[in-house]
Amino acid sequence: MKSLFRSFLFTAALLFVHFNYSIAQEIKIPVVEDGRAQVIEELQNPDNWIREDLWVETEFDSDRDGQPDRVHVDVTRPKWTEDGLKLPVIYETSPYYAGTAGFEEGLFWNVRRELGAAGRKDMVEIRKQRVHPEVQRRGERPVISNSQVRTWVPRGYIVVHSSSPGTGLSDGSPTVGGENESLAPKAVIQWLTGKANGYSTREGDEKVEAYWSTGKVGMTGTSYNGTLPLAAATTGVEGLEVIIPVAPNTSYYHYYRSNGLVRSPGGYLGEDIDVLYDFIHSGKEEMRAGNNKRVRDDILMANMDRETGDYNKFWAGRDYLNDMDGMKAALFMSHGFNDWNVMPEHSYRIYEKAKEMGLHTQIYYHQFGHGGPPPVEMMNRWFTHYLFGVDNGIQNETGAWIVREYDDVSEPTYYADYPNPAAEPVTMYLSSGAPERGGLTLNKPSKQGTETLEDNFSFTGEALARAEITDHRLIYLSPVLEDSVHISGLAEITVRLASSKPAANLSVWLVSLPWTEQRNGRITDNIITRGWADPQNYKSLTDGEPLEPGKFYEMTFELQPDDQIIPPGQQIGLMIFSSDKEYTLHPDPGTKLTIDLDGTMLTLPVVGGVSAFK
Repeated sequence: MKSLFRSFLFTAALLFVHFNYSIAQEIKIPVVEDGRAQVIEELQNPDNWIREDLWVETEFDSDRDGQPDRVHVDVTRPKWTEDGLKLPVIYETSPYYAGTAGFEEGLFWNVRRELGAAGRKDMVEIRKQRVHPEVQRRGERPVISNSQVRTWVPRGYIVVHSSSPGTGLSDGSPTVGGENESLAPKAVIQWLTGKANGYSTREGDEKVEAYWSTGKVGMTGTSYNGTLPLAAATTGVEGLEVIIPVAPNTSYYHYYRSNGLVRSPGGYLGEDIDVLYDFIHSGKEEMRAGNNKRVRDDILMANMDRETGDYNKFWAGRDYLNDMDGMKAALFMSHGFNDWNVMPEHSYRIYEKAKEMGLHTQIYYHQFGHGGPPPVEMMNRWFTHYLFGVDNGIQNETGAWIVREYDDVSEPTYYADYPNPAAEPVTMYLSSGAPERGGLTLNKPSKQGTETLEDNFSFTGEALARAEITDHRLIYLSPVLEDSVHISGLAEITVRLASSKPAANLSVWLVSLPWTEQRNGRITDNIITRGWADPQNYKSLTDGEPLEPGKFYEMTFELQPDDQIIPPGQQIGLMIFSSDKEYTLHPDPGTKLTIDLDGTMLTLPVVGGVSAFK
């Protein structure tokens, strides 16, 4: 009888194995054509997906409750993964999934204050005006987010999301660039490779394994969600094969400061790192007061130095360029040249470092503003190679893809690198013309003397650029272009100036005139690039010093990266002014900046060099 029963069990086991094997063989994943994973009809149907959530334990305790923080994770995977099928993962993490604070009056810092020592007297009152809003948490289960799901699950990937520490149903505290924002996605990747613990509940002991994962992970996301793939990659975590950051903030100093100047990100006048903390802090309500005191007040506000704008150890610790030595993941960057929120320098500096390190990297630039991922077909090649192991040749490709001015974003132009290898520095000099328009020439004129502008934040940069006559800016124009001029790289200005006060804003725009009046005109028709600096930091970014009124100082700094073709009939204009209404602090009008024209010059990266410009 026992022998018969054993025979029955053996036969049943064989049938069970055969049944599961048959189910796993019902679908072929991936289906690859032209080096890209193709959409599979069965995987487009959500009925064929499994959606679940869990918590992954980290190595830190950022809310100081005595227990390692656990981060909330969701998973969307094809149902065939229950039958032994293992697939790679595309992973996005974010502090935004569970909601953010509203834009209440007082959320941002009041920018209406004096600069330097005079401004410090105002800071006590301005701090009182700053509102610290509470986030109405939107903690959802099992689906944290649907981003990436419709794009990648039908192509045979598993999609994973997680909420950042201190947000949603994740434990911990936001730190806005602190170490836990790197270690949290690292822990999730380690769980996907079988090296960290996942749990079915936030506080329980029931473990969950990622038995459906091949252990190969790619990350992507935009803005803050694009920053975190880089943060994870800097840990050198095994299993993270490729990242595609889109418009990532790679340095919080470069996001909130510029060459020593307190400068807001475009569209968010008065934002600073503590404001962003409040904006995303959607975690446990009972932990918020302690997190606010320990992180926001004693770390962020105590060290961000909104008074001077100088670079310090706090900002250095929130610059991912300083953490890249252990990075191993392949890198495909994406950014817009007219992103005045997370400015294009953020991607450029990481791209340059990755090339220097010998990592496989490419960059994709477009001519629009914030956001804008590469075309899916381009991303697909990177993920198909690095996650499915398909030899599609992408590993041998480098260089830059740039969307030309009026081309579709899906049709970028390929260049051997960025900046364009054919770009050469062309130095241009100033000739007098204030309060109207001076000249910008290749030949240095002699004894041009000085010209003076008077600060007044009431006027926008556009209004100043369009003005025929004004005392509130100085502008110098090239001759009318007879042929197109291709600028590629970083323009640089050396300016010799004197201020009537111990502190002043310095703003520089490179514009294309005449200003386009067309209703369908684009920002690239007029704004070439921009830059900002604090003259107090003329010697050092880390130690600015008050200016002696009337004394001349020389300062050199780069403008934002750009790649633009200026059409014939236009003039390239260098505009120098003080307070930029949409970006800088707003001191009382009246500060005078005097520019020594003989000691000021602009260097442009021109494809073809001087001969092409001529």
